[in-house]
Amino acid sequence: MADQDIIDHKGYRRGVGIIVCDGRGRVLLARRRDRGGWQFPQGGVRPGEAPRAAMYRELKEELGLEPGQVREVARMGRWVSYRLPAHYRRARGPRCIGQKQLWWLLRLESSDEAVRPELADEPEFDDWKWVDYWLPAREVVFFKQATYREVLAEFEESIGLRALLR
Repeated sequence: MADQDIIDHKGYRRGVGIIVCDGRGRVLLARRRDRGGWQFPQGGVRPGEAPRAAMYRELKEELGLEPGQVREVARMGRWVSYRLPAHYRRARGPRCIGQKQLWWLLRLESSDEAVRPELADEPEFDDWKWVDYWLPAREVVFFKQATYREVLAEFEESIGLRALLR
């Protein structure tokens, strides 16, 4: 695995972000096992992996959901980035200053019981909940808040919240 495949020339690691909605204007927020903070599922794109394939892999690894249990509502057409505070950056290895991500908005098409983060080999999340659409932009760790506002605003504008209800 070549470092340049994971981290771009500016120091950003390629990844995907996933917003799962329930059709009632709410989105799924998951609690991290390691820090207890709440966030949307996200993860890195592996070398040679297409971003859509990474999104479905992360969906399975982090929430236990299969592609047939969700419907793609929208995808951002551009990468969105955020910088990591210095104390989150790696001490060794390639210099990584943050993440750049492609984001998807998915609708859960199966029951809530299908969401099973505990099924992962190494679970990243230990709980999840449905929250109002804009709450994550205020509740997520400070360095991701601007990214969450940007992504939520773009999805709201491009599809409208009414589309979430269908």
